[in-house]
Amino acid sequence: MTKLSQPIGFLVVIFVLLSCHLTNAQLNKQEAQALIGRVIPQKAQFFVVEALESTAPKDLFEIESKNQKIILRGNNGVAVASALYYYLTEYCHCQITWNGVNLDLPVKLPQIPTKIAKKTPYQYRYYLNYCTFNYSMSWWNWERWQKEIDWMAMHGINMPLAITGEEYTWREVYNEMGFSDNDLKDFFSGPAYFSWFWMGNLDGWGGPLPISWMKSHKDLQVKIVQRERALGMKPVLPAFTGHVPAAFKKKYPNAKLKATNWTNGFGDTYILDSEDPLFAELGKKFINKQTKLFGSDHLYSADTFNENEPPTDEPAYLSKLSARIYEGMRQADPDAVWVMQGWLFYSDRKFWKAPQIEALLSAVPNDKMLLLDLATEIEPVWKRTDAFYGKPWIWNMLNNFGGNVNLFGRMDGVASGPALALNDPNSKNLQGIGLTMEAIEQNPVIYELMMQHTWQTTPVDLNEWLVKYAKNRYKTDDKSLVEAWQVLRQTVYNGKDIRDGAESIITGRPTFDSTTVWTKTKLNYKPKDLIPAWDLFIEASKKGIDSDGFQYDLVDITRQVLANHALILQKKWKNAYKAKDEVQFKKDAQAFIDLIADMDELLTTRKDFMLGPWISSARSWGRTPTEKALYEQNARDLITLWGDANNPLHEYSNRQWSGLLNDFYKPRWQQFFVELNKSLAENREPNLKTFDANIRTWEWNWVKTQKNFPITTKGNSHQVALKMYKKYRNEL
Repeated sequence: MTKLSQPIGFLVVIFVLLSCHLTNAQLNKQEAQALIGRVIPQKAQFFVVEALESTAPKDLFEIESKNQKIILRGNNGVAVASALYYYLTEYCHCQITWNGVNLDLPVKLPQIPTKIAKKTPYQYRYYLNYCTFNYSMSWWNWERWQKEIDWMAMHGINMPLAITGEEYTWREVYNEMGFSDNDLKDFFSGPAYFSWFWMGNLDGWGGPLPISWMKSHKDLQVKIVQRERALGMKPVLPAFTGHVPAAFKKKYPNAKLKATNWTNGFGDTYILDSEDPLFAELGKKFINKQTKLFGSDHLYSADTFNENEPPTDEPAYLSKLSARIYEGMRQADPDAVWVMQGWLFYSDRKFWKAPQIEALLSAVPNDKMLLLDLATEIEPVWKRTDAFYGKPWIWNMLNNFGGNVNLFGRMDGVASGPALALNDPNSKNLQGIGLTMEAIEQNPVIYELMMQHTWQTTPVDLNEWLVKYAKNRYKTDDKSLVEAWQVLRQTVYNGKDIRDGAESIITGRPTFDSTTVWTKTKLNYKPKDLIPAWDLFIEASKKGIDSDGFQYDLVDITRQVLANHALILQKKWKNAYKAKDEVQFKKDAQAFIDLIADMDELLTTRKDFMLGPWISSARSWGRTPTEKALYEQNARDLITLWGDANNPLHEYSNRQWSGLLNDFYKPRWQQFFVELNKSLAENREPNLKTFDANIRTWEWNWVKTQKNFPITTKGNSHQVALKMYKKYRNEL
């Protein structure tokens, strides 16, 4: 774990404060060259970085060959990194994703016959969702963050959300206002729950938060924003929206506070009324302190009423509310621009009608607010809000909820959506594109596809693009893999019928039903229609195709086929149980258990699908046994129960991971089958209420348990996938 010492941290803060004055048009050659060295150290000496002067707000790059060197020109580090990735993908047939990397460069780098010049039509390329910081990034250290920032730059991202270390800033503010750490111990959540704590949905859950965490992540945030700015990015930092500690009532008994509840099994949180003079004062204190710690690019994220309904739908009230929130930012930073997620307009459509949305937005000057259409590929809110009533806005793809592991995406819609909006006069002030997934490290094809739009104004031709994607990913021109991708395009990636990817019934709390609240099993294709893609990948495996990306996809497709098959097996044992056929029931129930074990064996061949690294990285932040235990409990809880034993969000963030399958999901089903077997033997109805109460206790005990899980892979992806193919293919 890399952590800054205090003297180094101080120097970095000074650098950040100076660097925040850099404009987007300036290139830090040293940082751009360093990125090339990190990405392709074996060939970095063959690349030359040059500045490309530009006064326009939109980035541009050039690539040219000269004297056996590749010249990468850009107006900032993001443009240079994008030029590098363009060269790697278009000329060297390479690829860098979260789930598979191909950097098998030619011995002699290809030369560019004529100079290439690209200019982005989008001023902003936004990245991250509050939820990503927990469903994926809860336990990241600087090494992992550095890789992500390099990935961001190569994919054209220039506007990342940067909220790491926010808890340290608030502790400093409240301490200076006279609040003790004891006053705040029930306020700060545990590290896995910051996203919802920051958005005002919960207090204290998963805590108490150690001071050591706050300090270490303040240092981590300094490094994150320093690197992002050095590459030409403008990080979006948080602002105050009213969420205060319960202790605020004692300290300021006359403060206008409103209790609100997220309705997801957590206690009330407290919102300071924006009419209270303390609101602007507190907002100013926070931004001033944050700027002192981390600098500022004048972009501030603030989301009012995230999945919490306002007290009234009166437009005048909503207008005054947003005006006061913006004023709190402006008082601290006259150049402040409010960056607002448009999620509430999607998630609470019954409340947010046209008059309410227009009132909330119109109170802030157009050039001081930027709207994120957070899930445009699902529902383009811009189309029913007159393009956010003139505000600049960003077309975002959300795609993943909760970090669930499934093959899913709206491939054709993503290939065309941004360009269609860009060229639609009704989109008015469209200024950017972005990725706002709740979690990353799955479905890499969809994210590569989305960021293809950064440097073009027309829809992506999927027939051409998939050929290039397969070649770059698999290091082969094998047409059968392109054929497989066309099957995937028409099935898992067809984007029809369902909002987000279907889970497998095995991750649901045991039931006779074919679906549960947060284990939704409805597919957007017929399971049998996915089988041809599996056949083609197995055949390609037999041919010896063995890139990193191929191994991941082979495992992922095999996993999806088996995950779908679980619903068929469930139907079998359910029918046998209803028929009171004890022998057949035991046989079918065992087949269901065996499937879970087989999936676990398959997934342990890829680190992408393992529980061990998640738990291990959580524990690595702990400096004492108590801290390590707390972080492990946070890590276990988020991906299983989410909250306590009775939390309604259980399974929202379910993961098909090796370790979790064998240690959590399989034992739950085994206990369920024990009860069903007993009821058959005793000729009675199963006692499902007692089972449900007992299993909740068992789950909560699992959350509180400490146990090491493997952090290194086991077995060969090809061999295990072929083993599963031989076992299940005929059955399917």
